[in-house]
Amino acid sequence: MIAFEEYLKENLVLLDGAMGSLIYEKGVFIDKCYDELNLSRPDLIRSIHDEYLQAGAKVIETNTYGANRFKLKSHNLLEEIEEINITGVTLAREAAGENAYVAGSMGPSGVEIEPWGDTGLDEIFEAYAEQTGFLQKAGVDLFILETFQDIREMEQAIKAIRSISNLPVVAMMTVGEDGKTRYGVDLDDVTCRLVNSDATVIGLNCTVGPKPMLDFVENMSRISDKPIAIMPNAGRPQYTDGRMIYMSTPEYFSVYTKRFIEKGVKVLGGCCGTTPEHISKMANALAMKQTRIQHSINIGVRPITEEPLPNPVSVEEKSNLSKKLTSGRQVVLVEMVPPRSTDITKPLEGAQLLKDSKVDAINIPDGPRASARMTGLAMAVLLQNQVGIETVLHYTCRDRNLLGMQSDLLGAAAMGIRNILAITGDPPMIGDYPQATAVFDIDAIGLVHLINNLNHGIDVGEKRIGDSTAFFTGVGVDPNSVNPENEINRLQMKKEAGAEYIITQPVFDVPSLEAFLESAEIANLYLIAGIWPLVSLRNAEFMKNEVPGVYLPDEVMQRIAKFHTKEDQLKAGIEIAQSMVDKVQGFVQGIQVSAPFGRYALAVEVAEAILSRN
Repeated sequence: MIAFEEYLKENLVLLDGAMGSLIYEKGVFIDKCYDELNLSRPDLIRSIHDEYLQAGAKVIETNTYGANRFKLKSHNLLEEIEEINITGVTLAREAAGENAYVAGSMGPSGVEIEPWGDTGLDEIFEAYAEQTGFLQKAGVDLFILETFQDIREMEQAIKAIRSISNLPVVAMMTVGEDGKTRYGVDLDDVTCRLVNSDATVIGLNCTVGPKPMLDFVENMSRISDKPIAIMPNAGRPQYTDGRMIYMSTPEYFSVYTKRFIEKGVKVLGGCCGTTPEHISKMANALAMKQTRIQHSINIGVRPITEEPLPNPVSVEEKSNLSKKLTSGRQVVLVEMVPPRSTDITKPLEGAQLLKDSKVDAINIPDGPRASARMTGLAMAVLLQNQVGIETVLHYTCRDRNLLGMQSDLLGAAAMGIRNILAITGDPPMIGDYPQATAVFDIDAIGLVHLINNLNHGIDVGEKRIGDSTAFFTGVGVDPNSVNPENEINRLQMKKEAGAEYIITQPVFDVPSLEAFLESAEIANLYLIAGIWPLVSLRNAEFMKNEVPGVYLPDEVMQRIAKFHTKEDQLKAGIEIAQSMVDKVQGFVQGIQVSAPFGRYALAVEVAEAILSRN
């Protein structure tokens, strides 16, 4: 995974929810030291981490909120301070693996500082330096200071961390509904002092619910140039039948998540009273606000009964395409965009031409560039049933929620679709109807997880579905990404989620593709290179300037621009595409050729070097 600070630059970040109130809900009374549960009840702590990860959290906090020398001493646990902290990190890391970040949680010391108490600031500094050392030694990715009421104590904690570590620090104070700390410091002063500290991210948590927290965020945003984090309580608690009940529902948190993001909040989570259900709703809302979200809902393959899951279908048996790839044959796919109407005459004619030309499969985009077209699933079924050529169905996360995706995929499997390309999808704002809403419950990584679940015989809720699906699962990759490290990281996450093959964006510069592959870990993934025959100078200009993920070198543009007739420009475009095929054949397992404006004969001409061997 990339470092958390780099991840934060490009993404909204979802933290987990409450630890203490959830432990209480699970039957552990408040007279216990909750930090000590790392030692006496590790399975309980690990299960809570697992629940938040399943809900969609990208960062989970260690159960070390009160594991400082002052609080542990009051429980006669000072001798176990190192073990409690290190075990807390170990439990979180075991749950997170490489799919989420682990934050070392540190709360207030629990003692009064001079002049209100007997403890000096130097003692506070030493205590946080001590805990920082344990957490850093155990391998946290960042630190979270939370629920501090004394800004002086917060400043000492930040300085203590910085005396030992350069890892990111999220510093969150807590204020009452009047916007002041327990000691009467108002929010503007708190914000200014946090801005001037060495904290990476500043913000607020606890005490109040979403509505007051939103008001506070607006004030902080006026002052702060640092990223802002918030973790509100689930509203005001009510004491009912001997238990504290928090009243804010997960749905309410979903609404306010969108509002927080609109106000510029970058890091979000939940505090007292929040549960995995709250975090799940926040994850969905966050995904709707950030279309290219880098977190994915972690849909792991975990059976819910002791009965063994059915054996997944082997790769070579999933489809004709997978069988050819596993046998070592180079394959040819040709892209066919669904029509904007119900008339499929031309697609059927084109599909027959491609079948007769020995093309292995037709690649069907799903509403490319957010256009309003016939659904790719309907198109794929029609082509397979009426022409008898296999398809590769693009499936995006833009237009359906999680339940709709599962329904579509089960239906696709029943209708004979075997090859899927999991895509996050273009946002509606760039398409035909920019006012349309997007869903983005999950991104491509989460979609691969979902498909992998179905391939193992369980659904999104880990319920049995009977026979396993047999999808051959592919993903897209942009070798020319402006953020190659992030692209490589996402590709690794897609691979870990269950991806089996890659289709690249159109290749016009082979050295840049080779350089990307040298850095990426693509072992055990079949690589299919995208090839696009340019049909004119205007087409080349459009690709270069208006299509995300496409890099057209100047020499390619110049090669086409020197011709003045469309016929000569087309001929040059085909020759360029054929040269790309020749150059990539040595290290790819196939090509996907686009057919601009439905000119399928051009695609066949470009792929002739491979088709002639089929």
